[in-house]
Amino acid sequence: MVTTHNLGFPRIGAQRELKFGLERYWKGESSRDELKALGAQLRARHWNDQRELDLAPVGDFAFYDQVLDMSFALGNLPARVQGFHGDKLDNYFRVARGRSAQGAEEHAACCGGVAAGEMTKWFDTNYHYIVPEFTAETAFNLDTSGFLEQLREARAQGVKAKPVIIGPITYLWLGKAKDGPGKLADKLALLPRLMPVYRALLDYFKVMDVEWVQIDEPVLVTELDPAWRAAFVTAYQGFEERGVKLLLATYFGQLKENLELACSLPVDGLHIDAINAREEVALAAQKLPAHSVLSVGAINGRNIWKTDLNATLDWLEPLAQQLGDRLWLAPSCSLLHVPVDLASEARLDAEIRSWLAFALQKLDELKVLATALNAGRDRVTHELAANAAAIAARRNSPRVNNPAVKAALARIDANLGNRQHAYAERATKQAALLKLPAYPTTTIGSFPQTAEIRHARSQFRSGALDQSGYQDAMRKEIERSVREQEALGLDVLVHGEAERNDMVEYFGEQLDGYAFSQFGWVQSYGSRCVKPPILFGDISRPKAMTVEWISYAQSLTNKPMKGMLTGPVTILNWSFVRDDQPRSVSCYQLALAIREEVLDLEKAGVRVVQIDEAALREGLPLRRAQWGEYLRWAVESFRLTANGVRDETQIHTHMCYSEFNDIIASIADMDADVITIETSRSDMELLDAFDDFNYPNEIGPGVYDIHSPNIPTQQHIVQLMRKAAERIPAQRLWVNPDCGLKTRQWSEVLPALTNMVAAAKTLRSQAR
Repeated sequence: MVTTHNLGFPRIGAQRELKFGLERYWKGESSRDELKALGAQLRARHWNDQRELDLAPVGDFAFYDQVLDMSFALGNLPARVQGFHGDKLDNYFRVARGRSAQGAEEHAACCGGVAAGEMTKWFDTNYHYIVPEFTAETAFNLDTSGFLEQLREARAQGVKAKPVIIGPITYLWLGKAKDGPGKLADKLALLPRLMPVYRALLDYFKVMDVEWVQIDEPVLVTELDPAWRAAFVTAYQGFEERGVKLLLATYFGQLKENLELACSLPVDGLHIDAINAREEVALAAQKLPAHSVLSVGAINGRNIWKTDLNATLDWLEPLAQQLGDRLWLAPSCSLLHVPVDLASEARLDAEIRSWLAFALQKLDELKVLATALNAGRDRVTHELAANAAAIAARRNSPRVNNPAVKAALARIDANLGNRQHAYAERATKQAALLKLPAYPTTTIGSFPQTAEIRHARSQFRSGALDQSGYQDAMRKEIERSVREQEALGLDVLVHGEAERNDMVEYFGEQLDGYAFSQFGWVQSYGSRCVKPPILFGDISRPKAMTVEWISYAQSLTNKPMKGMLTGPVTILNWSFVRDDQPRSVSCYQLALAIREEVLDLEKAGVRVVQIDEAALREGLPLRRAQWGEYLRWAVESFRLTANGVRDETQIHTHMCYSEFNDIIASIADMDADVITIETSRSDMELLDAFDDFNYPNEIGPGVYDIHSPNIPTQQHIVQLMRKAAERIPAQRLWVNPDCGLKTRQWSEVLPALTNMVAAAKTLRSQAR
């Protein structure tokens, strides 16, 4: 009999209950006990949703991030919060976001705000994790309280629990050695200290009568040097004496040269992502020891299209005959990356809805596959026929394929991606036109999405507010943003994006080839949720999308107003993308559509256009050998979007949390006049990329961490910019926040930007 299990479930709730509960707690509007009770309620509901699985994950729920949970379980807390002796949950939030709840701050001197933990992307997803911090003095101490709580809850509910933990090698690989007197030369030097804690954790699970533990090692799908490969052998040999069974879980890619290693480790089972590594399934079945389980991730855990169940059974059935009870079935990875329930989507186009599967529907698909393998396809005839009809309908739908778009792609040539002249000549013309001071100040685009904005949007969508009334409300908010920026003394203004619900969804709603869910939320980090649009067909732009709003904002001021657009690579990477053609083709289609918008903004007199590519690095394949092809079409897509303008038009781009060292040459190839990046959480460490690379254009290293409620001081900003000036000529530096300000409150934004502008003035005076 085939065993069914799941690697992880969305934690936010079908109606984003966790998001709203966290935000109430942080504001001091609810108690710690109420937040904990909400967590228990969500866990109970989600285990009930997975009740038909043979094994359900426990420990995959987190109030902020599963990597941060693992750091706390291992006792690896940054030194700056170790002196706090109050409630562990509040300390947890201090690491995550710089502070905990209002009203909890009086418990310790550190509580008024500490540096939040650095945040970066979880492999090649849009989920962010809190980076573990290591020094030469790092020690580990096991804390099982989180697992104890969840195991007790699961047992009380009758759940056959499979604890989920991050493996020791992936945990070290995810972390960062921090600068300072205790600088750690090699993260692997910590392995001998870490392993006793992991062994103690497995001993704890044995005492708790756990049979199986899922130990996640996704780093195995990356290129590992010999030292890291050897570390796997050392670590897992240390697990040989244990009383629980280990399922080694890999996902997000192919094992390739690590397949032999993964199959040889002394574990009891191996999970392979069959969406990305189908051909490795048969190889693993041959290489695994005769007693080992092979878990096959046969359902896509990262996209929302229905699985072709009949085609999947065609290749699973021989495997089931070969392996028998040793075959397990699961989604390819945790379902954290997809929305919870398609049944909530009453407003979604019925045809497109019939092509989709969210987390609960993916579990239904898993059940159909297992039933067919265990009892024969005859037991699920109706389900398989309905699935086949949906797959065929999508494949043949005229809504998916647009001949005019395909013809436009065929006309693309290299000249469309080139500016008229090189940066040096463009910069002279732009300086003469814009007349900006040294260290020019700007923001990244959005300002706080106030209760008034959200109310007007809700009223408009429900029909209670007509188009004219909505436009008036948004213009009022735009004017407020412009007046506040003028009062602050910013040099290049933005319109604030009051009219935008999301930087990707806003554009997708105005492009042909996109569809939108109502409740299709996924977690990006903490309480931050995004609702990725569904790219189902060929993309085109029926009409201008932003020109009216930007032109209105420019009419309110004599200062330069940035046109704000999301770039094609980011729209692609932050969407649920069609899987019936190469991603590069969809990206080129998006590039042509956004290019039309750039040219229309220029015609309207907009002289600065920012094209955000926040997710450029996020789309990198996990293996460096595959980077070249991705970067080729990603950079080409940006250049196709941006480079049709005249020399005088200044093109900006923005990128979110990313390590730039390894792709800095490709970023330079984008040839944006100004790039703004997030650097404040890393204390400008991300600018190490510029030590050995002479970046040719202008750059704005972020100095205000907008993901934390902490307000940076003028002195701190000056210090950060001085660090930046050690690497980049001061005449090419801008001063700006890390990212957009939509998630912050005006009470935080105004003093932070006041300090930022004052810092820029200090820097100018010192440069004279």
